[in-house]
Amino acid sequence: MKEKYRNAFFLFGLAVLAIMVWQLDFREAWRHIREAGYWFIAVVVLWAWLYVHNTFSWYIIIHNGWPRKAEVGFWWLYRITVSGFALNYATPGGLMGGEPYRIMALKPKIGTERASASVILFAMTHIFSHFWFWLLSVALYIAIQPVNVLMGIILAATTAFCLLGIWFFIAGYRKGLAVRAMTLLGHLPFIKSWAHRFINKHREQLDNIDRQIAALHGQNPRTFVMAVLSELSCRIVSALEIYFILRVLSPDASYLNSILILAFTSLFANMLFFMPLQLGGREGGFLMSARGLSLTTDAGIMVALLVRIRELIWTAIGLLLIRIKDKG
Repeated sequence: MKEKYRNAFFLFGLAVLAIMVWQLDFREAWRHIREAGYWFIAVVVLWAWLYVHNTFSWYIIIHNGWPRKAEVGFWWLYRITVSGFALNYATPGGLMGGEPYRIMALKPKIGTERASASVILFAMTHIFSHFWFWLLSVALYIAIQPVNVLMGIILAATTAFCLLGIWFFIAGYRKGLAVRAMTLLGHLPFIKSWAHRFINKHREQLDNIDRQIAALHGQNPRTFVMAVLSELSCRIVSALEIYFILRVLSPDASYLNSILILAFTSLFANMLFFMPLQLGGREGGFLMSARGLSLTTDAGIMVALLVRIRELIWTAIGLLLIRIKDKG
């Protein structure tokens, strides 16, 4: 990657991170960190392992498609994965920051179209796993929690939303998603004229990317299943973060309830995808899900704040990793 682009990504992310840190209540944050003690350290370390899951998904996608031409090391890809998610956290629109960075980092190794196809396919798999996670969480809620009429309506709507999302992505895997995504943007206000110009100018490249996505998906279905299961397991294991924090407040904390809190919070926060680090949405989701599971408001506040601090720490780590230059 050219140095000027590396610097641009780094400085942009650093500026957004500084704004987010400035908005943090340091006294309250430090009080909760001290209260959590070694459990907070466990939360931060946990994400070093969770990023291994994410990297593995992307790694097998790349090497399934081009086993002889893709000289991409796992730990190099791990660094790019962490930095990409850091930019995603800091960027309004979520995928507008990390995906271009990943493509530009990978382009010198496998070319622009192949890099674009693998990054889009990885992003699709990451989002696809969320829909399965939310759908499985609906079944988990029905199994362990009482369901009244209002909750039944909410669960039914969530199920319909998840099934629609799963159908959309399965169609995207089979036929590609690049052209579909740009066509969808062409119906949005303010950017539809730009999207139409982009499609007309880059139609051939978009078609090539879609063909490669479909080919990568169709070459080895087992690899596709492995990538999805890796991402899905990452969602489930990441609920340990909430469980660790709840353990500070109660030794009777439930891991299954932690999964439900994560599912509801991530669903609510992703509805506010346009906000950097999903500010406000994630905190609101934690509070509502905690109250919905008969936990105290203080528990919801503590979980939300410590998760926010963990995100800031890993965003800072990811931005620092951007500064590492590739050898050769």
